[in-house]
Amino acid sequence: MADALPPADPDAPLTGASEPPARWPWLVFAAIALALVAVALVSAANLGRSRAVAGVRAQAENAATLAIAVLRGELEKQRAVPLILARDPDVRRALAGGDPHALDTKFSAIARETRASVIYLLDTRGVAIAASNWDEPSSFVGSDYSFRDYYRKAMAEGGAEQFALGTVSNRPGLYITSRVDGAAGALGVLVVKVEFPQVEADWKALGGQIYVTDRRGVVLLSTVEAWRFHVEQPLPPTEVAEIRRSLQFGAAPLAPLPFTRRGDLVEARGLGGRFVEARTAVPTTGWTLDVLLPVDRAIGTERAGLQLIAALLLMPSLGLAAELMRRRRRALARRLADARVKAELEQRVEARTAELAGANARLMEEMAERARAQERLSDAREELGKANRLATLGQVSAGVAHEINQPLAAIRTYAENARAFLQRGAPEGAEGALVRIVGLTERVGAITDTLRGFARRGDGAVEPTPLADVISGALMILDAPLRQSGIRPVVTAIPAELRVMGRRVELEQVLVNLMRNAIEALAGAPPASSIAPALSLGVRAEGDSVVITVTDNGPGMSEAQVAGLFTPFRSSKAKGLGLGLVICQDIVARFGGTLTAACRPGEGCVFTIVLRRAP
Repeated sequence: MADALPPADPDAPLTGASEPPARWPWLVFAAIALALVAVALVSAANLGRSRAVAGVRAQAENAATLAIAVLRGELEKQRAVPLILARDPDVRRALAGGDPHALDTKFSAIARETRASVIYLLDTRGVAIAASNWDEPSSFVGSDYSFRDYYRKAMAEGGAEQFALGTVSNRPGLYITSRVDGAAGALGVLVVKVEFPQVEADWKALGGQIYVTDRRGVVLLSTVEAWRFHVEQPLPPTEVAEIRRSLQFGAAPLAPLPFTRRGDLVEARGLGGRFVEARTAVPTTGWTLDVLLPVDRAIGTERAGLQLIAALLLMPSLGLAAELMRRRRRALARRLADARVKAELEQRVEARTAELAGANARLMEEMAERARAQERLSDAREELGKANRLATLGQVSAGVAHEINQPLAAIRTYAENARAFLQRGAPEGAEGALVRIVGLTERVGAITDTLRGFARRGDGAVEPTPLADVISGALMILDAPLRQSGIRPVVTAIPAELRVMGRRVELEQVLVNLMRNAIEALAGAPPASSIAPALSLGVRAEGDSVVITVTDNGPGMSEAQVAGLFTPFRSSKAKGLGLGLVICQDIVARFGGTLTAACRPGEGCVFTIVLRRAP
């Protein structure tokens, strides 16, 4: 009997002369697997770079939006300063030959409140006559700035803005100017210099690097001090010569920025690494804001994440192919390998899940922070709205007191007349006076409703209104004051069909105010005057307009007094509020008309109302 063969070991390698080589399938498999891995990794790297650049660009655009908001907030705050100061009576007096030193301390206080660098006043020669830094070694007082473009443009066009290097302080800043006009023309130029160190400091908190260029590409503001007054592209020699002539940027070399652009990325010498650029125009200026955010770290992170995902996706397929190639060999080893692969996959998925959870937590925190910022912005807007409503309420309250005072005075007069009639035993006269008192009380209610509508700016529709009724109502309110003053107004005959666009009660308010002022002006005329007091009310139609004039021959006013007639809370009367003419002008303007005044000292005044004629 032949000897029995030992049982075959299933784990032993197959042998035999006729068997093909066992290594070449594994070599082919390895080559294909390496090719797939290489393609997947390269694709993931390219996709990761694109996603990282897009993400950083979105961050740069958001940072640009915030940076522009910070810059515009500072600009808009400072732009109002020269416009307001150009109308200041003290400024006009100083330019007209008064003592300018009083403006020095005033400018200094305003500069501290507005955080302006310097506020100064130039006369028509371009010489500074007052400045907020008058008591500093670098005082601008006495310096000649007629060569500055901001002075020339302001004198020619009324206002200008120019970013330049200070010739005295040697510090860069934006010069905002407003021309001061007088009756005979330009008196001088009011200049506010604004520096932006706080704005640049706020920009640094946004991350990356930020700089602002003008229309010529010259860097004006930058979080990198060395970039200031560099240019994006070399300037033509003519522009360089003009900049040198005006001393706008001093002796700055105007050298190109140390940038190298490679595709969609920027390399900045001295900073290291690559940056994504977001470029945005700054509204209301000719400037452009650029934000550079570093992108290398984001590219590395995105590439690593995508390559990890690609590897995780390829690995099961390659493992399955390897398992099929192995067939039945090493079944136990296959199971162990599967277990190891599964464990490794679970660990990687776990790690990726933790990474995504962390990213989600960061995103939620950013969303919460943005919501808090929006809430703070809403609170600030609400506070501004409250302040505005309080200011309006104050004006309306003062207007109500001023407007109701006139019919109340008439009511008192008619009440005294009624009492006198009753004492004489003349009930008919007393009844007429009481009827007029009832009408005036209704007028008080109408005035209150009208002034409430004035505070709301626009309640009630403008409609065709008979002008004769308006004038009759106004004369009725002023009947007692006219009789007491001994004035018989001369009124032009008014056709019954003549109508204007407006509202009756408010038009009556305007005429009552103007005629009341005329009565008081005539009562205040010198007693020795040989000319009898006269008040006339004229009406004429001119095409699509109706012109109403209120004329008196009282003492008149000077040009300075006329110039301040329509300024709130400025009155030539001892107990005046300075609101009557302001309210009248606003009412007429809302009806699409105009109210103007012309006065001469000793010759009286003429107030002219032009309204739209109703079809």
